Amino acid sequence: MNRQELAQQIFKVSHLTGEFKLRSGQISNEYFDKYRFESQPSLLNAIAEQMVTLIPKGTEALAALEMGGIPIATAISLKTGIPCVFVRKTAKEYGTCKFAEGLEIKNKKLCIVEDIVTTGGQVFLSAQDLKNDGALVENVLCVIDRGENSKVKMNEKGLNLISLFTKNELSSFSTSR
Repeated sequence: MNRQELAQQIFKVSHLTGEFKLRSGQISNEYFDKYRFESQPSLLNAIAEQMVTLIPKGTEALAALEMGGIPIATAISLKTGIPCVFVRKTAKEYGTCKFAEGLEIKNKKLCIVEDIVTTGGQVFLSAQDLKNDGALVENVLCVIDRGENSKVKMNEKGLNLISLFTKNELSSFSTSR
């Protein structure tokens, strides 16, 4: 599946209209339901194939953010052999009591993997948690950048946002529905 076909399929299966409250608290009249593309093996596979080429050189592990980043990072990991670390929003209160599971992250160059970025709120929090544990975090890879100034906001926090698609790219298919 080429990039344009993938964009059309993602839009077709995940774009919803109505009134939606976003994680940022913003209200939107359109929504991209990540679970609709992450739960379909053929789409998830195609997304991973396209995202493999966007991984920054030197990445030692993919930091998959709970919950949407986990299937994407896992699919990419299967294609590249780059290991994953699974990042919780908060550390669990039992067992290892870690917020980052899977491998030791200290001094490792991580690339955060997220499904959809709007304001970057959770990305910023998780990036700081990872850095506090000694990880080297500079890059964020997402399927959809739906924010208006996401790249600028990320750069201000010392992060480089790399997106497979922007909201505007995907929304260009709304007339072809």
